[in-house]
Order: sequence, then C-alpha cells, then structure tokens
Amino acid sequence: MKYAEYIEQIEIDSLWSGKRHVVWNLDRSVNVLSGINGVGKSTIINKVVKSVEVNGDVINHLLKGVHIKTNPADATHLRFDVIRSFDRPVVNGDVISRMDIRLVTELDWQLYKLQRKYLDYQVNMGNRIIESLQRGNPQEAQDISEPKKRFQDLIDDLFKETGKKIVRTENEIRFSQIGETLVPYQLSSGEKQMLVILLTVLVEDQQPYVLFMDEPEVSLHVDWQERLIDIILKMNPNVQIILTTHSPAVVMNGWMDRVTEVSDITS
Repeated sequence: MKYAEYIEQIEIDSLWSGKRHVVWNLDRSVNVLSGINGVGKSTIINKVVKSVEVNGDVINHLLKGVHIKTNPADATHLRFDVIRSFDRPVVNGDVISRMDIRLVTELDWQLYKLQRKYLDYQVNMGNRIIESLQRGNPQEAQDISEPKKRFQDLIDDLFKETGKKIVRTENEIRFSQIGETLVPYQLSSGEKQMLVILLTVLVEDQQPYVLFMDEPEVSLHVDWQERLIDIILKMNPNVQIILTTHSPAVVMNGWMDRVTEVSDITS
C-alpha cells in the first residue's frame, strides 16, 4: 500500500440525478465548503467518503463517479476519518444495552469506540518510548509523548470554565470535577463533540491523513467554533481538513481565504 499525503482534487461526475458536475481543487491544509441548505455540501462529502470507505482504497473510486487526485499521484490508499454532528439517539440500541455501559446518543457510541483506539494508541506509544530509552535517547522519548500531553492540556483549557480536568493517571478517559470523577458519557453534547474531534485526531498519531467534517460545529460554543481549525492543526499539522459549515465563526480566526462556495465548483 502507498498512502496519499493529501487530496489535490476532487471531481464528481454528477452530484445528483445526473446534474451538477463538481471539480474542487484543494488546499494542502484547510478546505471549507459553504453554501445554502440543500445546495449539496454534505452530498459532496458523502460521495467522496463512500468512494474510499472500503480500506481507504482510492483505486476503485471511478466506479462511483468520484475521481480523486492525490499527492503523490501514484498513491493507492488514503488514511481518513469522518466527523459528523451526532445529535440523535444511539442506533442499534438493543446491541448497546447488552454491553453493560450507558450509551444514549451517537456521540456516546463514537466515544466508546474512540476509547478503544485511545488504549491501542497508548500501548503503541509506550512501546516506542521504551525502545527510545533503551537506545539511550530520552529526547526522542519525550517527543513521542508530547502529542498526548498536548491533547490533555487542550482538553483542560477547553473545559476549564466548568472546572473539569482530565485525569492523567488513568489509561481510559476520565475527568475530575470538584472531587467527583466523570466518564465521557456524562459530559455535555458540546464537550462530547469536542472530545470526539480531538481523540480522532490524536489516535492518528501525527500521520498525514484527511479529516472530513460535516458541520462539526453544531453542538459547539461559538468560542470553540472559532478555535476549532487551529486546535486540530495544533494536534496534528500533517492533517488535511475538508469540512462543511454554516457557521461564520469557524473561519473567523484567519481562514476566510480557505472558504469555497459550492456554486464556484459546480457546473
């Protein structure tokens, strides 16, 4: 497998019902898709995701009418994640009820799956730290642990208004608040959404990959919306962000020049 660093261009033969040919030339770092309701923002994201969702394969995308140009051009696969606005009850409730945990919403289910990835990430990180120390390279070991510390610091800063702090002595995500210990499922919708985003970025372990986000700001306070892109890039500067939004706040912190209107890329 040869993985793409990022997507250079997305072309879609027809957005819906044989209409609207899409050609979108992308920035290496940040891409924001805007437009009125129903114009096709989410449809564009969904078509691209569906074209690569089986093992991140970018060879078979032609079968779905989606053409992806990557860098390098001969890449066969794409590392990617998808963030959506989860403000609905959890699906497959019968299955969830047998897991002996309280999962009520789609955000809870996302957090549950991310907790598992977070544990794997820590095991891999720990092994690399041990190898670095065995080679007598403590600076490398510190560099390996830095992204996790940055994640914890960012969470503490974001949640400070409610007095929540991440518990740094546990492997699973836990929070302390005025002497009480909280699990992620006890957070507010906005806190859960931000935690999902940051955990998703963290467990990719600094690798180049594409983060698709479809209106991720729905549950977020306006201050968090303004900081969202900067926070993600701080967590992993190698990520390529492709997001749809209705909120001006998301691009207010210096990202106005990365906004593309759907009408500008369709014909």
